[in-house]
Amino acid sequence: MGDKPAAPYATMAQAPASKQITLAVENMTCGTCPITVRKSLERLPGVSSVKTTLEPPEAVVIYNPAKVSIEQMMNATKEAGYPSKPKG
Repeated sequence: MGDKPAAPYATMAQAPASKQITLAVENMTCGTCPITVRKSLERLPGVSSVKTTLEPPEAVVIYNPAKVSIEQMMNATKEAGYPSKPKG
């Protein structure tokens, strides 16, 4: 019986842990660029979802801030050849 209350609580606790950020990404000029950026971000622990677009050149990332920082995401795209910064 103790397991049943823990499951809904864990599910509810996970929702606020996720955040979304949009990164403006430089140097994306072709159709494969967004794929490279997406893969560089998906490799990071704590990143659960990435959607990249060429127009506008950005990445929308769903992540757990307890596991990955914005700086780590920016470094990942930079190392892949695509510097980024938070949009807004």
